[in-house]
Amino acid sequence: MEKHQELVSIVLPVYNEEPGIETMIDTLESFIANQPQNFEIIFVDDGSSDKSVEIIENNQNLHKNIRLVQFSRNFGHQLAITAGIRYTKGDAVVVMDADLQDPPAVIVDMIDKWHQGYDVVYGQRISRDGESLFKKATASLFYRSLKRMTNINIPLDTGDFRLMDKQVVHQLRQMNEADPFVRGMVSWVGFKQTAVTYERQERIAGTSKYPLRKMIRLAMDGITSFSSFPLQLANWLGSLSIIFGIGYLIVSLFTTMDTIHFAVFALFLMAGITLITIGMLGSYLYRVFEASRRRPLYIVSRTVGFRSTNKKTTNQVYYKTTIKGRALQQ
Repeated sequence: MEKHQELVSIVLPVYNEEPGIETMIDTLESFIANQPQNFEIIFVDDGSSDKSVEIIENNQNLHKNIRLVQFSRNFGHQLAITAGIRYTKGDAVVVMDADLQDPPAVIVDMIDKWHQGYDVVYGQRISRDGESLFKKATASLFYRSLKRMTNINIPLDTGDFRLMDKQVVHQLRQMNEADPFVRGMVSWVGFKQTAVTYERQERIAGTSKYPLRKMIRLAMDGITSFSSFPLQLANWLGSLSIIFGIGYLIVSLFTTMDTIHFAVFALFLMAGITLITIGMLGSYLYRVFEASRRRPLYIVSRTVGFRSTNKKTTNQVYYKTTIKGRALQQ
């Protein structure tokens, strides 16, 4: 396909990005103006309470390639990416954040790799400007721990910033996970994948939408989606408890140690191990429960900028197709 005939879709989740969304749009449109490909920009509003949606809609009057998918409430970053992917029409799809931490210029390198025959080109960070030492350390620990726990190759130091060929996107659309971990899902589907390295920039404005609580939840979604390690760990802890109990019995038979204090210590140790094990099992059980309810993953209140759609029919078609577990095809 000739470059001028290619369509590249860019998916950007948005949640309260009012301070910087105007700059993001201007920067992205300036980048697109110098590229040979055609681009569509799909903003997915994840229940913003500021003026993010208003700014996006105002810019649609200036740029006809801007689309908007608006959630009925906040459903989460990963589901916003999932929704955006389902609305794309491109020969390739780029996922990136709406805060300019992922530089649009990197997309050129991704497209070059795509033209070389790669189906997935992910951005691999060599630096993370504007982030605390704690966040850098915990992110590094998470990626390396997840890589050791799972049997799929999830690249180190990569987020959701990546380009995917339409055949990869087609496979992702068939997956209807209640708590998606998109970067893990992209690794799981396979195909020919490679990396481009880049320096992640500091946010242009606003604050991070991934505080510690959400980072921990994302980590748990990734681990419980693609690893049975926590279940194996529960078995190991149980085995260690048995060994500990037998060892204590043997020692107590041949010594005059303070058995009361030792018994209290042993009681707390066993109780802690039991609670940890129950918690691990509960995490997996909850995922099964969520899937069994067959609720829609998210609800779209309206879309703007798509052909032959209106508010009413978009809501009805989306809900029916999603509750049956099929992806929306526009």
